[in-house]
Amino acid sequence: MRDVFRDDHEMFREQVRRFIDREITPHHADWEHKGIVPREVWRRAGESGLLCVSIPTEYGGAGGDFGHSAVVIEELARANATAPGFTTHSEIVAHYFLAYGTEEQKQKWLPGMASGELIAVIAMTEPGVGSDLRSMTSSATRDGADYVINGQKTFISNGANADLAVTALKTDPASKDLTLICVETDRPGFEKGRRLEKIGLRGQDTAELFYSDVRVPVANRLGEENLGFSYLTHQLAWERLIIAIRAAASIETLLDETIAYTRERIVFGKPLFEMQNTRFKLAEAKARARMLRVFVDHCLTLVMRKELSAEEAAMAKLLGAEMQGQLLDEFLQLHGGYGFMSEYKISRAWVDARVARIYGGTSEIMKEIIARSL
Repeated sequence: MRDVFRDDHEMFREQVRRFIDREITPHHADWEHKGIVPREVWRRAGESGLLCVSIPTEYGGAGGDFGHSAVVIEELARANATAPGFTTHSEIVAHYFLAYGTEEQKQKWLPGMASGELIAVIAMTEPGVGSDLRSMTSSATRDGADYVINGQKTFISNGANADLAVTALKTDPASKDLTLICVETDRPGFEKGRRLEKIGLRGQDTAELFYSDVRVPVANRLGEENLGFSYLTHQLAWERLIIAIRAAASIETLLDETIAYTRERIVFGKPLFEMQNTRFKLAEAKARARMLRVFVDHCLTLVMRKELSAEEAAMAKLLGAEMQGQLLDEFLQLHGGYGFMSEYKISRAWVDARVARIYGGTSEIMKEIIARSL
């Protein structure tokens, strides 16, 4: 038993697991082929209470805490269900509204997000910008009661399905300050670009977004003007822990599957598991997985108490992402040629895990954050 979870968390886990087994796993390969998840899956997830689980009930959420959020993240990771972009929608965008939105904005958008009728995205990255958000060029020019928005965003998760984009912009091109503005995707001048081809996470649609003289009322601004960068950084600890939670659950699941495979796979007349090299590799993987699990659960306890620091979150993200890449590579090797076949979960999980060292801040950025405390 893990002390971080209560009985209600574990009861919710069974609900989440049943939904994934019924509504996601049988269709996941088809979504990866098509590069997008049907919108009705989002609505069914909303009906089943899997979206915005840590958003208060007065805004349509389930009224849970970050422990309930972690349960959804873990169960999706255990199934390697990377196609539905529920986490970005529910655990990142929704919490921007909860933290910085006006009461009118919360009432306007959060209930639709919780039901799955409205899909929201965060639009930060621009071509050629990457981690250096302050160098972005997309702009919002004040014109009376409106902002006029121009620019381009890329690598936007759920971008093709999006109804609402929380967009990072500059109101002063000469400044490094950012402003967050909510842009409905049906506004004139807004255009969704092509769905981007990726080596992993192939079922999760990732798109380019284009803004050409898009007029948005000032009431759509999220928080105060020129405070967007601080808003983004304040939410990063939880966002980075999400990646670590997923990594820990993925490692544990694929370790169990690799142990089972090596017990059944006969090589030179005996199970692969009986070879000392195999057992030693698996033993080391188990020790490292347990160490990561204990630290990630510690960080989850801190975030539930609102005490998780940027430094600890960076450590969890760095260690989780790097360890996931290393250990899944070892597990794939132990599967031999079958590990290279898409029908095995390890092959898909291995390629999907590569992005964990990039998004949410690269491993190099995590090291820089940790180094500042030395």
